[in-house]
Amino acid sequence: MLIGIDVGGTTTDAVVVDGSKVVKTAYVPTDHDNLLKCLLGALDELVKGIDTRKIERVVLSTTLITNMIAEGKTDPVALVLIPGPGTNPRDYALGESIILDGAIDFRGKEIDRLKEPQIKEAAARIKSQGLSRVAVVGKFCQRNHAHELKVGEIMAAAMPGSKIELGHKVSGQLNFPRRAATTMLTAATIDSYELFAKDVAKALKERKINSPVYILKADGGTLPLDKSVQMPVETIFSGPAASIMGVMALTDPGQSSVVVDIGGTTTDLALILSGKPLLSAKGARVGSLLTHVRAFAVKSIAIGGDSAVAVCGQKDGGEGSDCGISLAVGPHRDGPPLCMGGNGPTPTDALRVLGLSQIGDAAKAEEAMQILAKGLGCTNKEAAQKVVDGVVDKIVFEVNEMFREWEQEPAYRIWEIMKRESLSAQSVVGVGGGAPALVPLVAARLKAAAIVPQYASVANAIGAAVARPTLTLNLHIDTESKEYAVAEDGLTGKVTNQKMTLEEAERLARRLLAERAALLGISEYAAEAEVTYSEVFNMIRGWSTVGRLMDVRMEIPAGLLPSWGRC
Repeated sequence: MLIGIDVGGTTTDAVVVDGSKVVKTAYVPTDHDNLLKCLLGALDELVKGIDTRKIERVVLSTTLITNMIAEGKTDPVALVLIPGPGTNPRDYALGESIILDGAIDFRGKEIDRLKEPQIKEAAARIKSQGLSRVAVVGKFCQRNHAHELKVGEIMAAAMPGSKIELGHKVSGQLNFPRRAATTMLTAATIDSYELFAKDVAKALKERKINSPVYILKADGGTLPLDKSVQMPVETIFSGPAASIMGVMALTDPGQSSVVVDIGGTTTDLALILSGKPLLSAKGARVGSLLTHVRAFAVKSIAIGGDSAVAVCGQKDGGEGSDCGISLAVGPHRDGPPLCMGGNGPTPTDALRVLGLSQIGDAAKAEEAMQILAKGLGCTNKEAAQKVVDGVVDKIVFEVNEMFREWEQEPAYRIWEIMKRESLSAQSVVGVGGGAPALVPLVAARLKAAAIVPQYASVANAIGAAVARPTLTLNLHIDTESKEYAVAEDGLTGKVTNQKMTLEEAERLARRLLAERAALLGISEYAAEAEVTYSEVFNMIRGWSTVGRLMDVRMEIPAGLLPSWGRC
């Protein structure tokens, strides 16, 4: 048996899966001030009557890191940068930072030394500000860690008890501002995430659930909970990732679909191309910051079944005239729908009045629409129709906007070239609580087929339960310097063959990926890794080849566990 739990914006959903069957489901309201409580509440409801000894795997999709960042509840961090020449960190929108002298070039050679007195002065400044968490990031330090290591060592000695994150350990990928942003966010969230992970492990042990526990990442892959503590920001946007994996689990393989996940607070949009979710080439965007977190190309819009609805403006005085009146749907949520014990009208109330849903108390739903009808000067049903039309208009508009954004993604363009066709919204797959009523209306407007699979309301939890691990490794080799570097964790090593072939480079990448998979506890999937990109550049001096620069990317792609019958 497998357990999947998805902590959504409005409800926390949980499922028990046995093979390809959903055995049991559970729902509890999400308490954003205590995610652990609602997560365990859903788990306790779920395992009633279940022999916990039969549980082989637990996977969590959590909004913990996303919420911390969105609500400004992260720990304060001092950002220390070693940018070298030719860059201005003030242009990176990273906030206030301390700039140190020193430089490493693109091949990992030191071209300007650090100044130790300057580092000690920076440490004293940070200490005087009462900060105990520091992110140290140097440009090209993923290819030579020396500067980051030296700054970290000096600051640790000057600031006993401080916690220092080094950029090359968080991400070894190129793009200095994204690596800085990723390192800063890691330092800001790692303590709270570690406490959450320990509490989860303890709570499961108390419930005699001794199976492996995983967390769902932004790229739809799973990672052992204890290993995820090293990389907490990988779990941002795990909710949207869960909905995509849920759609893959609940629909026929190989389909191209627009995913519309309609929750209580937000609606998430994503795209699956011939069975493969579209990944964002730029990495996850967190507010104004672009990061190196590998993530699906997903857009969240602030509209859902529980969005607050209100009448804005007033009549201009003419008989039957409502020129100054408009209906506002969202973007905030004031609580549950009136038909479910809330205090104000929502789209869920409107759907109940129109007979498109059986959720909630019918009389209360009528009461909710009466509030709007009075302000709009129409009947309850007309008010309900206006609400539903407003929701559908917003989702359709955002789907069309997303298509324009998706067209800029390299994977999308390659798909169009290979298929020799331009993608349109041929099918819209709806999941989430609002999907059965709203997705057919959205699909009709897009002139597409509507698919609302069985168990659509708990698709995210199913997606979490049956998602397999993912892993990416980007290897850069410089045979003239006789060195290699792994982008994901800053690992470096030596190569001896200056005439190394691309095939040999790919074999090295496969070995390094297998080693990294073993460290992360997912070695059984290493054999499924595939080369997704490789390139070689010969370096010439005079008339001779003096070395080669080679880049290889290997991936264990997102997918479903073999035990899930529809994979």
